[in-house]
Amino acid sequence: MRKHVLPLGLAAILLSPFYFSWAQAQPAPVLTLEQAQELAASKSFAVTAAQREVDANDGAVHQAGAWRNPELNASVEDTQRATRTTTATVDFPIELGGKRAARLSAAGRGRELAQAELSNVRAGLRADVVRTFFGVLVAQERVALTGSSADLAARGADAISKRVAAGKVSPVDETRARVDQANAQLEAAEAAAELQSARQTLAALWGASAPQFGAVQGDIELVPSRAPALELAKELNASPGLLMSRIEIDRRRALADVERSKGVPDLTVSVGAKRDNELGRTQAIVGISIPLPLFDRNQGATYEALKRAEKASDDYQAARIRVMTELQQASNQLSVASTSARTLKSTVLPAAQQAYDAATRGFEAGKFGFLDVIDAQRSLLQARARYLTALATSNQAATAIDRLLGR
Repeated sequence: MRKHVLPLGLAAILLSPFYFSWAQAQPAPVLTLEQAQELAASKSFAVTAAQREVDANDGAVHQAGAWRNPELNASVEDTQRATRTTTATVDFPIELGGKRAARLSAAGRGRELAQAELSNVRAGLRADVVRTFFGVLVAQERVALTGSSADLAARGADAISKRVAAGKVSPVDETRARVDQANAQLEAAEAAAELQSARQTLAALWGASAPQFGAVQGDIELVPSRAPALELAKELNASPGLLMSRIEIDRRRALADVERSKGVPDLTVSVGAKRDNELGRTQAIVGISIPLPLFDRNQGATYEALKRAEKASDDYQAARIRVMTELQQASNQLSVASTSARTLKSTVLPAAQQAYDAATRGFEAGKFGFLDVIDAQRSLLQARARYLTALATSNQAATAIDRLLGR
């Protein structure tokens, strides 16, 4: 009896509305950058697709090394048994001109290209996770900032309402204060919506339909630093994008060798026997056949493959210039944003905070007007918003650099 009571009791608890209310009330787990990277690396469909392409190219390499199958031929002359002649041969095709080696080389370059693409996808995913994760961090700070702004506007509106009731200020000031309060509340609602979108974007990187985490945890005020652009340019050869372009050049040249080898005709060796019933004897048959390349030497396909190899070389040069330009731009953007963030944190924000505190105390003491408090408040909030923008820009630039270099 006791064996049945315990499971039934647990089922009753789990199915009760009190349990569901308790489960829904549990706080969502906090997500760190390391956890986000692990989730994306293990569950991203983009990585899985790139890995399957590598596996598919393994099959292509195996197929490229396969030898051609021999052919069995049989023929019968005459339907009369006494005068029938039966011939059977086995034809062994022999590839000439290095066709098999050329196919293996081209397939090998294809596999290398797929592996480089996999590395490129993983590097892009890491960069996307860092960029999106920091976007959620910034969105969280904006929610806190706009919430603080709404609270300040509400307190200011209440204070000016009391002063209007006491006949110390004009009712126009109260109207303006209520308008500022409404605008602050709208900004807080917009910031909350942006945070939800950022969380959804982050969760989508590992294929989740909805974010299963609460807040993200990280050091938002950490300003990234990278080496100067000239030093970073030395690492460009290891860039996944340029590596793929170089491998594509080798693959196209290998494909050109495949087409060139097709211009050499293959040799077919035939071995068999011929049974002549009328003569009562069996004769051995040995033959050789080879096509005569009088008209088709695969010239058009060879020319096409060579031109595509030259195109791949030009694409590589264009990609190198593009990556170098993007690297220089990201480096400059990082330098400017980092300098702005440090200046705002060390100089502008403390000064704006002091001005707001002084204006608030002066307003409470009756020395300053409400407009002075509003102006000081706006300056403080603008400085904080600009500081967040500088932090976001610097991290985005650093992430772009890491993405270009495949870090």
